[in-house]
Amino acid sequence: MQPAEQKLKTVAKSPARNTPITEHLAYLLAQASREINRQLEARLRQEGVPVEQWRILKVLSDGAGHSMGELAEAVLLNHPTLTKMIDRMVSDALVYRVHDPDDRRKVLMYISERGKALAQRLNLLAQSQETHIAENCGDRATADLKRLLETLIERAG
Repeated sequence: MQPAEQKLKTVAKSPARNTPITEHLAYLLAQASREINRQLEARLRQEGVPVEQWRILKVLSDGAGHSMGELAEAVLLNHPTLTKMIDRMVSDALVYRVHDPDDRRKVLMYISERGKALAQRLNLLAQSQETHIAENCGDRATADLKRLLETLIERAG
């Protein structure tokens, strides 16, 4: 068993008691997410781009067309919010829609050349944040945290 998995099992087996909210896993994850997103948002502000838009560009950078459903799942947005954001990104010529050749009712999203150029700049900013975290927490602890979170997400379902 990996050390990260052992930690996960230990946390899961903690006895139930009247603990302060700051000791609950859900609270700690939400607080960490809020802080990480705040820091990333500050970096991405240099390009005038919200975190969600970076996520969309990052996913679409693989060059494969993605349906709105796939994209919503991948970028952690609900459909109405994603649709509004995509409409703005289409207006800004960052992404474009193409009818799925296999199912004309479906639309696939692609990143434009302009979107690719922006995505490259944003990825450098996002990487600088990860580097900052690794410098403050240590490379090993950061890698362990990523593995632990991946395990938690995988097994939560």
